[in-house]
Amino acid sequence: MFTGAHLLVYSKNPEADRAFFRDVLGFPSLDAGGGWLIFAMPPAEAGIHPLEGEFSQKHAGYDMLGAVLHLMCDDLDAAIASLKAKSVSCTVIQDAEWGKASTIPLPSGGQIGLYQPAHPTAFDLPRK
Repeated sequence: MFTGAHLLVYSKNPEADRAFFRDVLGFPSLDAGGGWLIFAMPPAEAGIHPLEGEFSQKHAGYDMLGAVLHLMCDDLDAAIASLKAKSVSCTVIQDAEWGKASTIPLPSGGQIGLYQPAHPTAFDLPRK
């Protein structure tokens, strides 16, 4: 029934963040028109977390659920070193029961998560 998922990242400077995703993070993209880049992303999974306060985005006239983007990696230290070589300074690594985590600053001033999971991943589960 479902063929994919489309993640929307809201930015105060979308042009700069699009260039960062393309040039620094290296995600392939296509131009959907007018410089509106759509990025191919790595395999994804979704976790549903309890809400703390108000967290939503109005889209197409509806209040949509909020979401947080975390890129996942097998070796957080190596990923951070690779980003540092591109002049990107990630935050200090934090250890949690679910993995090791940091954040990647975006040109817009926003941040996205980066983590090495310690939990099983859902990437290879069969689809119904």
